[in-house]
Amino acid sequence: MSASEYSPARADEQLLACTSLTPWLAHLERLHPRGQDGIELGLERILRVRQELSQEPHCPLLIVGGTNGKGSTCAYLEAIYSHAGYRVGCYTSPHLLRYNERIRINRQPADDALICTAFTRVEAARQAAGNVPLTYFEFGTLAAMEVFIAQQPEVLILEVGLGGRLDAVNAYTPDCAVVCSIALDHTDWLGPDREAIGFEKAGIFRAGSPAFCADPEPPQSLLAHARAIAADLQLLGRDFGYFGDALQWAFWGRGGVRRAGLPQPALRGAGQLRNAAVAVAAVESLRQRLPVAMQAVRRGLVELDLPGRFQVLAGRPTIVLDVAHNPQAVSGLAERLVELPFATRTIAVVGMLADKDIAGSLAALAGRIDHWLLADLDVPRGASATALATAVRERGLGGEIECFPSATIAFQRSAELAGENDRILVFGSFYTVAAVMRSRQDGR
Repeated sequence: MSASEYSPARADEQLLACTSLTPWLAHLERLHPRGQDGIELGLERILRVRQELSQEPHCPLLIVGGTNGKGSTCAYLEAIYSHAGYRVGCYTSPHLLRYNERIRINRQPADDALICTAFTRVEAARQAAGNVPLTYFEFGTLAAMEVFIAQQPEVLILEVGLGGRLDAVNAYTPDCAVVCSIALDHTDWLGPDREAIGFEKAGIFRAGSPAFCADPEPPQSLLAHARAIAADLQLLGRDFGYFGDALQWAFWGRGGVRRAGLPQPALRGAGQLRNAAVAVAAVESLRQRLPVAMQAVRRGLVELDLPGRFQVLAGRPTIVLDVAHNPQAVSGLAERLVELPFATRTIAVVGMLADKDIAGSLAALAGRIDHWLLADLDVPRGASATALATAVRERGLGGEIECFPSATIAFQRSAELAGENDRILVFGSFYTVAAVMRSRQDGR
C-alpha cells in the first residue's frame, strides 16, 4: 500500500497488513495530538501498552542518557560488544536518513519487514489497551523492543530520547545506567538549570544497580537521587577515569582495575575520551555476565561509524557535518575545529529548532565564521533563518550573513562560495545535517 492509498478510514482493515514503512510512519505521526515532534513526557501510556504486549527483555540491558555524548557512548558500547562476539540490539534516535537507523541488530539497521511486524503488534496492543494515544517516540520504542525480543540479542542498549525519568525508554529496567553529561537543553520540559535537569537524567538509575556519570561536575540533584534510591553510583574522576597522551590512553576503575594501551577513539573531540571511558566502565560493571576481552574493547573504540558527529567528508573544500544543537555541544565543535588543517575561510550552514538556545549556541563560534548561510527549518518547532540572523547580529559574532528557505539551498550556496582551501561547517540540528546528506546523495 502506497502513501497515497492510505487513509484513516481504512486504517483498521489495511494498516495492520501493511508491509511498507511509509504509511506506518504516517500513522505514528497522527496518533498523538502533537504529531511526530510532539513531546509529552510520562510513562503511563507506554506502560499500559507494554503490559498488553507482555514485553520482558531476557538479556542484560543498558540505558544511556545525558545532554550530549549519549549517541557516541551507545556507539562505543554497541561496537565493543559486537566485536566481543555478542548479538547486540541497539535503539537510538533520531535518525538521519532512514527510520531503520533507530533499530539495529549486530550494528545493522533492522529491515522494513521486521519493523512493520513490530508496528503491527504494537498497534494491536495499543487498540486493545483502549486506543492509547502514544507519541511517535513511545510507539517506536515499543516497536524496537518487539524487534529485539523477536531477534533474541544477548545485550541491549537503549538511548534516552529526552531527559530520563519520564522518557519512554525508562519504562524498561536497566542492568546498568549511564549519564554522559548534564547541560542546558530542553529547558521547557526538563527545568531551567542543571540541578533540575540532573534530577531528570538521574531518573534512569535503579536501586542496587551500577550507575555511571561522566560529567566532571555532576549536579547535587543527581548525587542526592542516587543516594536516595541506593543506586551504585560511580563518578568520573572518583570511581573511574582515564589518562594518556595523543597516541594512547589508559582506563582506571574500581578495585585497582587498569586497562592500558587503549587507542584514541575513532570519534573526534576531547569529550570523546570521557564517553569512551564511561563506556568501558559500564562494560567492566557487567563483566561477570558479559565477559569482554581487551582486544574487543580496543577494536570497539576505533572500528565504528557514527554519521553526523564531527564527520569530516573526504575532498576539498573540507566539509564537516555535526548535529551539535546546544551551547555545550557547539562549544565542543568549536574546539574540534582547531584540530583540522588551516582553512582560508569557514562557511557555516546552520538550521536550528526554535526551542533551542540559539544565541547561546551560535555564540560559541564568535569570530570563527566568515560567512553564515542560515536556513529555515520547515519542521514543527523549526526556527526561521531570520531568527538565526538576529542572534548572529545581536551577539556580534562577525561574518557575512545570508538567509535561505532550506538547508539544501543554503548548502548549494556554500558550494558556490567555497574555494578548495575553505571549510564548510554544517550544524545546528539533525534535520540540517540530514538535509545536506540527502543533497549530497542526490548530487545537488
